[in-house]
Parts: sequence; C-alpha cells; structure tokens
Amino acid sequence: MQRRRFVSLASQAVIAGAWPTWALQASAQEAAAPGVTEQVLTIASSLALTGTLAGFGQAVQQGAGAAFAEANAAGGVHGRQLKLELVDDGYVPERTAENVKKIFQERSALALLSCVGTANNTAITPLVEAAGIPHVAPISGAASLRKSERFVFHVRAGYTEEVQQLVQRLVGMGLKGIALVYLDNGYGREQHEVAVKALKDNGLAPAAELALNVAGDNLAAVLAGLKKARPSSVLLLTAGTPSLDMVRGIKKELPGVLMAGLSVTLQGLKLDASTSGMAITTVVPDPDKGRNALVRAYQAAMRATGVQEFSPATLEAYINARVLIEGLRSAGKDVTPARLRAALAGLRNLDLGGFTVSFPGQAPFVGSRYIALGVLGSNGRFVG
Repeated sequence: MQRRRFVSLASQAVIAGAWPTWALQASAQEAAAPGVTEQVLTIASSLALTGTLAGFGQAVQQGAGAAFAEANAAGGVHGRQLKLELVDDGYVPERTAENVKKIFQERSALALLSCVGTANNTAITPLVEAAGIPHVAPISGAASLRKSERFVFHVRAGYTEEVQQLVQRLVGMGLKGIALVYLDNGYGREQHEVAVKALKDNGLAPAAELALNVAGDNLAAVLAGLKKARPSSVLLLTAGTPSLDMVRGIKKELPGVLMAGLSVTLQGLKLDASTSGMAITTVVPDPDKGRNALVRAYQAAMRATGVQEFSPATLEAYINARVLIEGLRSAGKDVTPARLRAALAGLRNLDLGGFTVSFPGQAPFVGSRYIALGVLGSNGRFVG
C-alpha cells in the first residue's frame, strides 16, 4: 500500500497538469477506500439493539462477531483485522436512514452487513445504491427489496417462498380455517398480501385478518378477534417480542389451535415451552445439530467467543459474515467498494460446508433458496 501511494503521488507531481480534475479525484478516492487502513477493515450495520427487535441485533453481534473473530484469529483478511461497528436504530426506519447517512458521510465503513428490518432496508437501499457501498445480507426476505439493486447482496431465501410453503403445508393437512395475524408495518403488510394470494390460489379465504401493532399494545384486541373467528390454525406474519406474547396468548385463549410462523417470527427471542408444537420455517440448517461442517464451524466459533447457546438467528448472522469475508478475500488486498461489489457478484457455488451460496450474474442478487420446516419442542429447539 505504501509503495502504491508513493507511485501515485510521484505520478501526480510529474503529469498532474495533463490529468483532468475528475480523474485525480477518482484516483484519490480509490486510494483512500472508506473504512480501510493498513491494519483494519471496518464493516458497519444499523440494527435494533433496543426495542422489540433487539434480539435481532444481538444475534448479529454474536453470530457475525464470531465469524469475524474466527477470521481474525487466522490472520484476518490480507493481513488486516476485521472490525464490526454496530449502530442502534431501535427498529425505527428514520433512525436507520440517519445512521447510514452518517456512516457514508464519515466514510467510516467499507460495506454494510445485515441491517435489520424490511421498512428499515427500504429506507436505506436508495442511499446504498447512490453511495455505491455494498450491503451484504440484509435481514429481510421481502420481495419488494429484491429488484434491480446493484449493490445489495441478499443471502437468505425470500419471505414469499416461506409463506407459500407454510400455506401449502397447512392446506395439505386439510386445514381450511386459516387466520392471518400480521405485523402492522411494511414487512407484515407485504407478507399479509402474499398469504392472502396463496390462500386464494388454493381456493380459500382467510378466517380472519388481524394487524398486530409493532409495539404489541393491541394484543388483547387481536386475541379477541381470533376467538371470534374460531380458526383451526393461525399463520403469524409477525416479528419481535410481540410475536412471543401473541403465541402465549393464543395458547391460553385458543388451546389446541395450530400455529405456524416465518423464520423471523420468533427469531432472536428466548424460547421456552410456550412455543412447543409451533411450526416454523427456517432459512438455515439446524444450529444445534452438527450434521455438516458449516454448523460445526459455527458452534466452535461461538464457543470461542464464550457463547454456549445456538440459534437460527446467530447461525444466519455467522453465514452472512462468512459470505462477506469470502468477498473481501476475492477482492484482493487493495480493496475498494467497487472491487468488493465485483467480487461478491462473482461468487458462484460458494460451499460453506454443506450450505451453498451462489449469486446470479445479474440483479437481484440472491444467494440462497434454502427453506426447511421445523417444529419447536418444549426446550425451544427443533424436534428431530
């Protein structure tokens, strides 16, 4: 890096008069890539460390943190240590946008990793595209975020496919009175539309359609609506702490009613016997069963940081960080946002140890289509 800077400065001194101003500026910007020093590569994320989705932020902190620590212990990436900067937004889209604007203005990070939330990512995606800073693995599977973005690289499978699989499974079990409870924000309303269409495609209409406030303060009213509808099953298109309160309320007020949810419905939450019997989609392998090399590596990395409990949320964050690290390695020592973007776009059939990520040749960049369905046991883990 020092030699490169010397040559660049020497060249400018000799022929600066022959270079257009814009070329000199572009060269200087490339030499001083944001978030890059001789010793450190800084990656940033805006996510909820407080509020109803605080568990998501904590999962990224632990899972991605374990992957970064694992890489750093092995010498880092091209001799640089990885640093993860987390900024709390409380799951408020406006705060997410302000956080990301500040990160870009201060040029403090080479890339973004796993910013959380559909509405939050909707708010920052135009900023990401305008700045030309890669965003790897947003924590959202919303179809509305998967269009023509050149700098956003999704790793997880989409919510649409998750909803469709759940509806197919419920209908296949002969259940007809399927009620929908959705979070009253961009994420929940979008998945509500997907679920209504999936039911219609199977010749059914929802037994009830009830919106749960993000704060969960209308829980009693939603439960009353469910009791009135008397459904055979409830599909929860929710996320965060209100989801767990909803599950407990349904178990108490409508015992015996089957519940199902998306991968994010209970993600990042401390589960117990109250969620027993609930069907959940998952976009990663079972984190508690070391059936493949990826899960074994994840468990070892988590234990090395002092974390003994495993979850789909932390495994997803670990996978996301591993994908970013591979992109950084492929981008080379003289990394810039543009070179990282090109390296990520070129990742094909990346085998992380029994879990493959492969980006297509053009946007939208979605690396995994993995979806499985599990049932939670009394200890909050998947049965079987």
